[in-house]
Amino acid sequence: MKIDINCDVGEGVDNEHLLMPFISSCNIACGGHFGDKNSIDKTIELAIKHKVKIGAHPSFPDQENFGRKLIQISNDTLKKSIQSQLDLFLERLSLQNGKLHHIKPHGALYNAIAIDNKLATLFISSAAKYLKNSYLYVPYNSVIEKVALKNAIKIKYEAFADRNYNADLTLVSRKNKNALILNKEEVLEHVLNIKQKGLVTTIDNTKSKIKADTFCVHGDTENAVEIVKYLYQNLEKEGLNID
Repeated sequence: MKIDINCDVGEGVDNEHLLMPFISSCNIACGGHFGDKNSIDKTIELAIKHKVKIGAHPSFPDQENFGRKLIQISNDTLKKSIQSQLDLFLERLSLQNGKLHHIKPHGALYNAIAIDNKLATLFISSAAKYLKNSYLYVPYNSVIEKVALKNAIKIKYEAFADRNYNADLTLVSRKNKNALILNKEEVLEHVLNIKQKGLVTTIDNTKSKIKADTFCVHGDTENAVEIVKYLYQNLEKEGLNID
């Protein structure tokens, strides 16, 4: 059985060269929360070198808060920002003859469109033309999943290898000390439960049904390299090939 491991990259951590050998897809910041032509070009080059599937990682235009804060912004401003981020990314990608495999929103935008129908609809109207031959990474049983499918957008379900879940399948807030899973053995167990059993153990110790085609390890998680390397070494023993 195949499994996809993705990382958010091009975000200034400068660990992409250490992550890429152990992952199969990546989400590259394209100027909203972080990123410029140089960081995008460098990260695309590394992804192509390591045969890692390339995705764009648009966000709220909020570098001050690294795109992790829900900001008040007009629909028109947000739409223009999302499209300018994706235009920049595709321009840089074409210069290296790369192919856009997917789009994955970042941070507060990702979390907001998972639960807010108006924002999810706005995101799809902004990104639809870029998704004709690409996938959108979405959380299972989310609002954005339903809006995407209604608009004939191809999706892949995403779960988070390094994050804990609430019972409603939203992510535990980063303000909570239990938000992150940093122990590599616990990350592996978390991933295996989701992939093999279709279940996630939530923060209140209940089990919720979940689906995932791809698993994210945040590139700025303090021990991200250790985690992806451990997953790479151990998933194969469980009959799961990272691809």
